[in-house]
Amino acid sequence: MRIDIITVLPQLLESPFSDSILKRAQTKGIVDVNFHNLRDYSTNKHKNIDDYQFGGGAGMVMMIEPISILIEKLKNERNYDEIIYMTPDGDTLNQGICNQLSSVKNIIVLCGHYKGVDERVREHYITKEISIGDYVLSGGELAAAVLCDSIIRLIPGVLNNETSALTDSFQDNLLAPPVYTRPAEFNGWEVPEVLTSGDFKKIEEWRHEKAIERTEKRRPDLLD
Repeated sequence: MRIDIITVLPQLLESPFSDSILKRAQTKGIVDVNFHNLRDYSTNKHKNIDDYQFGGGAGMVMMIEPISILIEKLKNERNYDEIIYMTPDGDTLNQGICNQLSSVKNIIVLCGHYKGVDERVREHYITKEISIGDYVLSGGELAAAVLCDSIIRLIPGVLNNETSALTDSFQDNLLAPPVYTRPAEFNGWEVPEVLTSGDFKKIEEWRHEKAIERTEKRRPDLLD
């Protein structure tokens, strides 16, 4: 998979992609992540990528020209399955979206800033708009990192144990069940006996039961 991220602050994205699972995915050649500084595609000597709103109002707007120049350049180099805009009014990110995007080949992710992008970008270039929650960040970079992490970890070969992602919360519309590790007893607090029984059928039944129980208590909306 190739991911091209369009940003005003590429340095803000360097850390999330330079360690742990995201770094390993790139080192293995499974994912190719590229940051593009939008200011490099500005059409004026001051490298401006934003301007005042038509009609007045508080806040600046990201200009269409540099975004168009960069997106057209990338599209001339390869085909893209999705051009994604990170925005608070997009579709809320969920596991289903992550699963779908993890199977595509090439995506562009546009990070918003200020009051957002010129609406013509959304009308003519963007194929999917995604939000990571009902709140506003200073920019789309952190949201883009969240999106990419949630996608990349699902790609075969990224995790050491590929079945791990399949048992995560939300994969089957259930929250994950409780998990335990050694020691089996600590401060008088014991691990449920079934988990140390060696009876894998009973263990799976227990886990499924606890997943339903936890979902009913914490996220009953998932069961509707």
